[in-house]
Amino acid sequence: MTYPFFKPLRIIESSAFIAAPLAGLALAQFGADVIRIDMIGGGIDYGRMPRMPHHEGRGRSLYWTALNKGKRSVAIDLRTPEGRELIQALVTAPGPEAGVLLTNIGTPWLRHDLLASRRSDVITCTIQGNGDGSTAVDYTVNCATGYPAVTGGGSPEKPVNHVLPAWDIACAYQAAFAVAAAVDHRRRLGAGAELKLALSDMAFSTLSHLGLLAEAELLQQDRPSIGNHLYGAFGRDFGTVDGIRIMVAAISSGQWKALVRCCDLGESVAALQARMDLDFSDEAQRFEGRNAIADLIEPWFARRSLREAAMALDEHKVCWGQYRTVTDLLANDPRVNLTNPVFERMVTPGIGEHLSAGATVRASTMERKPTKPAPWLGTHTDEVLSEVLSLGSAEIGRLHDAGVVAGPELDPTAS
Repeated sequence: MTYPFFKPLRIIESSAFIAAPLAGLALAQFGADVIRIDMIGGGIDYGRMPRMPHHEGRGRSLYWTALNKGKRSVAIDLRTPEGRELIQALVTAPGPEAGVLLTNIGTPWLRHDLLASRRSDVITCTIQGNGDGSTAVDYTVNCATGYPAVTGGGSPEKPVNHVLPAWDIACAYQAAFAVAAAVDHRRRLGAGAELKLALSDMAFSTLSHLGLLAEAELLQQDRPSIGNHLYGAFGRDFGTVDGIRIMVAAISSGQWKALVRCCDLGESVAALQARMDLDFSDEAQRFEGRNAIADLIEPWFARRSLREAAMALDEHKVCWGQYRTVTDLLANDPRVNLTNPVFERMVTPGIGEHLSAGATVRASTMERKPTKPAPWLGTHTDEVLSEVLSLGSAEIGRLHDAGVVAGPELDPTAS
């Protein structure tokens, strides 16, 4: 589902992989007209796994289509001077809601100064690996954050990578916010903006925001590796008698009291506090006593099935969650179906009908509209060239004949 907040803001996106496409998706979900510039035949991530099976060759990428729903696609030969000229013209086309570029592809012919010479109030947002322009991806940034040394049973000698591309995701939403802020700035003052975001800056600034940099500098300490315990309070996973794992969090005083009541551990906890000379009403002291607390709680879960534990946890308003696979989540979690207005059914060309998420913000005064599925490459080539650049059918036909533009891509699954 999308909202018309940014309508009719037009954004030209030249991107690959996660950060920039996800930023474009976020802007599209709030009503922006995001036009992808695609290589004829697809860019480096167009066929990225996972893919739909196809008996005659490579099926369509579920990854690419998920990140690029709600956008339009123009297929252009980026290697030709005429193709590059078309892209520059699309970025700098006139109009108060035009003149915005989102990219993570450092091509010299999309430099801000070059585009600003054609349109002085152009806004460009470039996502980089490192601030000096050198290459980095989520994994090569994450390894420097310290998190792999404390993830699971990780250590500096045996780091454990988490699989969520956290810095790509954080960078994407920061980029979308920066674009929105720059557009507002231009509306008020008439000035363009050159925005640059480095993936590594996003990661390291987050370490600052969460206090880890100050902890290392001022306390001269690194976080310990604590498995599935929750740092700074009490929280851990427990197993039920029927083999299900549950995560319990008792960060606040209310959450802690609810957990103790649910497990009927008031007397045992009081005795443990006295024995350890700790006060578990304080979250830091709960963290200090985490292993002993877990030893008290573990038998409670081990005697109960998931159903029995869930009923008791809910009755006492304990903060908890069940570990699931994605297929289990899709089949059994009531938060991931059409009763949640975030989700909708979508038919994506080359893939079929499936559940899809729209904008996650619930705006009660705004009408939510269905999201358009990801297009085939070049689906909107002629439409955009005509609408944005006012090219006639003869000129568009010439560009097709010369191989400068293409589209729409033919559905390889069609009979």
